[in-house]
Amino acid sequence: MFTGIVEEVGRVRFLRGGSKDGVLRIAAKRVLGDVRLGDSIAVNGVCLTVTDFDGGSFTADVMPETLRRSNLGMLRAGSPVNLERALVADGRFGGHIVSGHIDGMGTIASVRQEANAVWYEMEAAPSLLRLVVEKGSVALDGISLTVASVSDASFTVSVIPHTREQTTLASKGVGDKVNMENDVIGKYVERLLPRASPGKDELWGKGGGSPKASPSSPGLTRDFLAAHGF
Repeated sequence: MFTGIVEEVGRVRFLRGGSKDGVLRIAAKRVLGDVRLGDSIAVNGVCLTVTDFDGGSFTADVMPETLRRSNLGMLRAGSPVNLERALVADGRFGGHIVSGHIDGMGTIASVRQEANAVWYEMEAAPSLLRLVVEKGSVALDGISLTVASVSDASFTVSVIPHTREQTTLASKGVGDKVNMENDVIGKYVERLLPRASPGKDELWGKGGGSPKASPSSPGLTRDFLAAHGF
């Protein structure tokens, strides 16, 4: 688990492999201070496992699913990447709960300055936007940010100078792809909501499996909560 507070910006040494899988080598300093084989390090928000390391870099394997869901396959030698070690139990929780499991990618639609802040407008697929909540949290390339506004096609975040200077955001522009992880609590709530109408085959299917949305479903109601002890 991570917090979305980037510890340092590393640099890609190489991404060996093709479009299906690969081995990523990243030059870093701070995150290597107490590193061990098998440790988790978030790279642009993607949780990767350290398979090898030395005094100035570490290696991680990248699976096909990771390349499909994230921008790691777009990296080249010299590309900057946001790095964060897994949260320690006695550490400060400065951001929000970040799993390092990317939901998909958003695209930067616009960048504009307002006083000391920089506004980023992000376009994303409806499946990603449905879980973006105004004043809620979202992780972009592993950076914990607060959502300022949401529309049917995009959402915006306002970034302070410190965040831009300490992450890769300063090098991002219109059209760039950014890894996106929605709030994990929202994802679990959405997955469990269809259970509010038990006994309906059209929701869960006679043979089990994934739930299906139903326009007639009442959703999470006061009566349902009371019946289940809330």
